[in-house]
Amino acid sequence: MKAMLSQPMAGKTEEEIVSTRERAIKRLEAMGYKVVNTLFTDEWYKKENMKERGVENIPLCFFAKSIENMSKCHAAYFCSGWEQARGCRCEHEVAKAYGVKIIYENGEKN
Repeated sequence: MKAMLSQPMAGKTEEEIVSTRERAIKRLEAMGYKVVNTLFTDEWYKKENMKERGVENIPLCFFAKSIENMSKCHAAYFCSGWEQARGCRCEHEVAKAYGVKIIYENGEKN
């Protein structure tokens, strides 16, 4: 089984992002999931390279890639604070619409 993370990042330090991500991965792996990467940090996603490829809306490009990766998953894990992050809210709506199992960090039931 595979799962992806939906994690708010705006206004977070690198340490907060990494800590939240590590905690989520540990929890998902304990549940039997393999985590599909949705943190796009390679050269292809550097701002200047994206602009060179003609990407005008970088957040939308990241969202599109995230949804592509969601298509490979059985579940989506929503880290605390997802409700305040536009991309996470959109990912949540897509997961609901397409029947992807939703898991919440805070244990909320869907």
